[in-house]
Amino acid sequence: MKGGRKTVANSGGDDAAEATRAPTMIDVAARAGVSQTTVSLVLNNSQGARLSASTRSRVREAARDLGYTLTRRGSAQPDRVGSSVIGFLSDEISTDPWCAMQLDAVREKAWEHGLTVTACVSHSDRELEEALLGQLLRQPLAGLVYATILTRHIRPLPQLYRIPTVLLNCFVQNHSLASVVPGELLGGYVATLHLLRAGHRRIGHIAGQSWTDPSRDRLKGYRRALAEHDILFDPALVLPGNWEPPTGYQHTVTLMDLPDPPTAIFVANDMMAVGVYDALKERGLRIPQDVSVVGYDDREIAQFMRPPLTTVVLPHSEMGIQAAEVLIDGQIRAEGRQPQVKVECTLVDRESVAPPRPRS
Repeated sequence: MKGGRKTVANSGGDDAAEATRAPTMIDVAARAGVSQTTVSLVLNNSQGARLSASTRSRVREAARDLGYTLTRRGSAQPDRVGSSVIGFLSDEISTDPWCAMQLDAVREKAWEHGLTVTACVSHSDRELEEALLGQLLRQPLAGLVYATILTRHIRPLPQLYRIPTVLLNCFVQNHSLASVVPGELLGGYVATLHLLRAGHRRIGHIAGQSWTDPSRDRLKGYRRALAEHDILFDPALVLPGNWEPPTGYQHTVTLMDLPDPPTAIFVANDMMAVGVYDALKERGLRIPQDVSVVGYDDREIAQFMRPPLTTVVLPHSEMGIQAAEVLIDGQIRAEGRQPQVKVECTLVDRESVAPPRPRS
C-alpha cells in the first residue's frame, strides 16, 4: 500500500484528495504485512488472540518505525464540559470484525479528548433500536455514532436528529445527517487499475450481491478503469456473487470455460477469492503466473492464502476515526446539508498479481 489516508468531504463523488496526516493503523498494517485487525489486537494487548511472537514483534516494530501509538486510558485530559460521552449504536458487532474495528477506533479517538463511549447493539431490530436510542439519549451525550455492518442507505429514526449524529458506514440520500463511508467506487477502480497496469486486458469480475451499494460501486469502479484504458465492457466477464467462497469457485469455473477466458479476476471480496483460488488450482492454473487475482476487504485470511492475496482495504478503523473527529471537532452544522466523508480504500500489493503470459 502506498501513501497515507485520503478522504473526500462533501463531494458526492469518488475522486480522492490526498491529505497529509499522522500515521494510521492502516499504515502499520501495510508496513508489517498484516491486517488492520491484527494491528488492533497486538497494540491493544488483546488477550486470547492466537498470534505468533514474530507477528506481534513485527507489528510493534512497524508501529515504532512509523511513530504510531495508541492513546491509553487515563492519558487523555478532559477538554469538554458537560457532555462527556459518545454513544455508539450498531446493528451488529459479532458476525464480522468490521463493527468491532469501528468501535475500537471511535473509542481511541474519544479518549484523546477525555470522552468515554457507551456502545449498544440493535441486531437490526427496529423496536430494540428505538429503545436503545431512548436509553442513550438520557445520558449526557456529546454526540452519537450510528454504525451499520453493511454499507447502505438507511431510514433514520427521528431521534437521531435530536443530537449531533454521524452515520458510520451508512448514509441518508438527502445528506441531512453527517456520514462517513468507504470510497467504494475508487476501491473498485484501484483494484482494476492495478491489473491493467500489470498488462491485463481481459479482466473478469466476480461481484457481490447486485442490490448492495458496495457491489454496485465496486462494479462502477471496474467499468471506469476499463473505459479509461479504451477497453470495451464485456458483460460475459462479470458475474453476480453473494460474498461466499462457493460462489467464487462456481463463477471462476464459468469464466475459465469462456472461449476467451480472462487472464485476471477482480473479486468483490476476499471470501469469494478463496473459492477463486480453489477453482484455479483444481484446473492446474497457477496464481499469478497463469491467472492474477485481486480481492477486496483485506480480511485476516488474505495474508495467509498461497500466494498471499493482493487486496483492497475496507478502512473501517479509519472510518471510525473520521466519525469521531466529525463529532469532536464540531463539524456538524445547525441545519442544512451535513458533512459527507468518503475514506479511501487503498490497495495492499502482495503476491497474486503478475503480467499476463502470452497465450498460444
